Amino acid sequence: MSSVLESDIRNEPAILENFLNNSKQEIKEAAKIINRASPSFIYMVGRGSSENAARYAQYAFGEIASIPVALGNPSLFTLYSKNPELSGSVVCAISQSGQSPDVVSVVKHAAERGIPALGITNDPSSPLAEYATLTIYIRATEKSIAATQTYLNSLAAIATLACEIAGSPRRLGGLKATPDLLMETLEKIEKAEEIARCLKDVKCAFVLGRGYNYSSAHEVSLKLKELTYILAHPYSTAEFLHGPIAVAEKGLPVMIIACRGAVSSAIPAVCEILSSLGAKIILITNQRKEKRRDAIAIEIPDCQEWLSPFPVAIAGQVIALKTALIKGINPDEPRTIKKVTKTK
Repeated sequence: MSSVLESDIRNEPAILENFLNNSKQEIKEAAKIINRASPSFIYMVGRGSSENAARYAQYAFGEIASIPVALGNPSLFTLYSKNPELSGSVVCAISQSGQSPDVVSVVKHAAERGIPALGITNDPSSPLAEYATLTIYIRATEKSIAATQTYLNSLAAIATLACEIAGSPRRLGGLKATPDLLMETLEKIEKAEEIARCLKDVKCAFVLGRGYNYSSAHEVSLKLKELTYILAHPYSTAEFLHGPIAVAEKGLPVMIIACRGAVSSAIPAVCEILSSLGAKIILITNQRKEKRRDAIAIEIPDCQEWLSPFPVAIAGQVIALKTALIKGINPDEPRTIKKVTKTK
């Protein structure tokens, strides 16, 4: 069964390459705005997959550009009418539609007070773009309800912006490889079918990731909820050990994002605990040494940690798509949700 979602996923390498080739000037201008402001912190806002991209920004801006990030709560500006003090910051809002009133309200609040506010959106004529100091257009063509291209291009916007702020041509050069990472992932995704069969009859699961891939844990779990109706819970691998692991038992699926990087050394210990409890371990990994006999492993290309959320995201999308299909769910018509969601 072919689907709009599958087509969107297959086109992601080309869509990402187009974004990287055509957004350079916008991102350079955005970096100039941030460097001129010399902010104490960047206040990120978004909903759904856009908020997960903002979680990536917590590490990208923090680790690459040495700027701390606050993950904002838009309802403070709308439902609570208590506007946090944002002077000394730069606001960065992510929204594929640019229409959600709560996200737009934060940007409008900043604009009215002379605080620089950047918008990352797929609609340059949206309300978000209207109020933003500068808009980065993510240039996605996706038609599916579930965010695919818009999520990956939002990651690319954040990563490129962080590199420009830091003045790191080496890192900027590394970003050029991301479309190839996506293509290579799509070409070696045969384990996705086996994982889909493993997930077919489960009601709940955990998705674990840490560091840059904490955002990936949230995004993959969101795709599983949206497309397969599995109650997938995202956690940091560290946070998981501080209580939630009590839920782990025989047969419970636990998907672990185990990519090379600063946080990878803790993964084997978590796997050993889960194995002793009889959990079903599913790995998304670029480390051959992390592949285990008691786990199903989907292997993605090796890359630096800050780039790994790109192939992890597309692997997660394919797993969710395959699981939906094997469960008989139409991935183009997930129940209840819409392409554009407006919250206050």
